[in-house]
Amino acid sequence: MEYSDYMKIFVGLLAIVNPFGAIPMFISMTADESAAQRRDTTNQVALGLTIILLVALFAGDLLLQFFGITIDSFRVGGGILVLLMAISMLQAKTSPVKQTTEEADESIQKESVAIVPLAMPLLAGPGAISAVILAAHKADSVVGSLIIAGGILMLSLVVWVVLRMSPWIAARMGATGINIMTRIMGLMLTAIAVEFIASGIKGMFPMLG
Repeated sequence: MEYSDYMKIFVGLLAIVNPFGAIPMFISMTADESAAQRRDTTNQVALGLTIILLVALFAGDLLLQFFGITIDSFRVGGGILVLLMAISMLQAKTSPVKQTTEEADESIQKESVAIVPLAMPLLAGPGAISAVILAAHKADSVVGSLIIAGGILMLSLVVWVVLRMSPWIAARMGATGINIMTRIMGLMLTAIAVEFIASGIKGMFPMLG
């Protein structure tokens, strides 16, 4: 893999995780917390996101082998999943793939929302996990996996910064600005999803290539 491939993986994960789109939910779920508690929640979200995606990176391929799932069929399934998320993002909505309305209502009643539902499934949801597993298979080397792991750490740092600055960002961007950012991420995600699906179909049916 070349440098541009790793950059594409990072940008794709950033679009899927979409920390800017999570700002309204984060502010709502931490509204009753003090400044110190909100900092702790932010730290836990970033740590949880890191652990979940790193586990997917290093153990995801073994999971596919255990269930006898081919990487090409997983590409198609993961691509469809990411496409559904992208369509919701283009409409500036939180995809039901990430979190249903019932889950959102239930999470408001929880004392700690850092790991569930903020870290997972709101940020490190099925789409992000699928993308990491596909990236790990594409890298197919220890060095490549370590570079992707570095990208995951950088992504977690971006999430941490965005959530720490969420009140400031929300005040200046407003709902309209956040929705515009979400739609841009959704547009990028649509192209990535189509690429996943096309690559998977080509692998399943080589005669089409």
